[in-house]
Amino acid sequence: MKMPEPDAATIARRGEIAADLRGILPAGSVIADEPRRRVYESDGLTAYRQPPLVVALPGNTAEVSAVLRYCHREGIKIVPRGAGTSLSGGALPLADGITLGLGKLNRILDIDYANRCVVAQAGVTNLAITKAVEGEGFYYAPDPSSQIACTIGGNVAENSGGVHCLKYGLTTNNVLGVEVVLMDGEVVRLGGKHFDAGGYDLLGVLTGSEGLLGVVTEVTVRILPRPTQVKAMMIGFPSSEQAGDCVAAVIAAGIIPAGMEMMDRPAIHAAEAFVHAGYPLDVEALLIVELDGPEVEIDDLVTRIDRIAATCGAATCQISRTDAERLAFWAGRKAAFPAVGRISPDYYCMDGTIPRGRLPEVLHRMKDLSAKYDLKVANVFHAGDGNLHPLILYDANKPGELHRAESFGNDILLACVEVGGVLTGEHGVGVEKRDLMPAMFTDTDLDHQMRLKCAFDPGQLLNPGKVFPQLRRCAELGRMHIHGGAMPFPDLPRF
Repeated sequence: MKMPEPDAATIARRGEIAADLRGILPAGSVIADEPRRRVYESDGLTAYRQPPLVVALPGNTAEVSAVLRYCHREGIKIVPRGAGTSLSGGALPLADGITLGLGKLNRILDIDYANRCVVAQAGVTNLAITKAVEGEGFYYAPDPSSQIACTIGGNVAENSGGVHCLKYGLTTNNVLGVEVVLMDGEVVRLGGKHFDAGGYDLLGVLTGSEGLLGVVTEVTVRILPRPTQVKAMMIGFPSSEQAGDCVAAVIAAGIIPAGMEMMDRPAIHAAEAFVHAGYPLDVEALLIVELDGPEVEIDDLVTRIDRIAATCGAATCQISRTDAERLAFWAGRKAAFPAVGRISPDYYCMDGTIPRGRLPEVLHRMKDLSAKYDLKVANVFHAGDGNLHPLILYDANKPGELHRAESFGNDILLACVEVGGVLTGEHGVGVEKRDLMPAMFTDTDLDHQMRLKCAFDPGQLLNPGKVFPQLRRCAELGRMHIHGGAMPFPDLPRF
């Protein structure tokens, strides 16, 4: 996967650039020596590595603004980075670019229970927001598996989800406002503590933009009161196809669980060996269904889902009796990724989304692809919203296995698009899916997307080489057009 060619002249200026940055940032906030730069050479997509030119670690919005203003003036590329948990290479550094680490922006600035929101700097971890408000009976709903480490700024960049996104939505459904620094260093605010804003949905544009449009430094999220009751069901099936049928049938019946996750046999066995959650080991697929709300409603839904599962051929069904037992059901699912790491030297985590009704078909195709590439796959799904996370098992020390794993993954994603799905549900495009974008979008589609990029970053200095399979100069694309008329990009609200 080819990234932009390093600019030799810029690399030769490493010492000069580092010295300039030390004039902007406090002592110890600039990393230029080779051993410490290697700490930042990859994100969660560890198959791709590239030490950055220099690492800058600002401690507040003003310092972020000063660094971007300097890069804009000098024409230096810059890659924003949160906790580095991206699984699509979204924070992969550039040899001739600065990596902007936001880990020091780690303070919660305001907890407003009256308006049910929290204002946090971009480097605050996802789980820390819930921890900060749980004493008053509140929580932050989006909960990616990496929530203990991933940051809220990164969640905004990738529009992250989690096991509860089926009922409570992705990041975009839970963010009320952001403070963002544009490439020229200007600081703007979008949204706020109010539910919605008039005019263009610029907040929606920024959420999921993968660091291509601006650097988010502060986020306002809505928090929710804890449900009065919560129960989980653990349902085992003789086949993955039957489990897929059950998922489709539950949603078709008008039931929207708080979460609905699926694991296949390899993932079940790996997770059980890792956390001892009490999973049945004689089934081919396991559904974990969580229901929340008033107890009378939960009991009714449990009965209905139990009947649907039996109709689909369920072999086992266990209902949590205590909250500790419910959390044990989830412990294995939350630990599925590290658990699979115990049974394979390496694994390649995919992320595609399909219509729920096509789940059995896609599972069958994955079995065929597994045989074709002679590589095993463990499946962990956000089954309720059709978001697939196949984990392709391989050994990078064996010649050709990484290449086969990539080809296997590409074929899975192409299958997702073929059945009416999309390339990504929450991990983003990054570099991993960049060259597959033409399978989903026409050249005209991609040009319009790039025009939006150019409206924010005409010099294409922010995270270049990600998302778009081929960069075109902004001058070639011209101005954005709507209904045949030229549309200059609107003024942004200034901070």
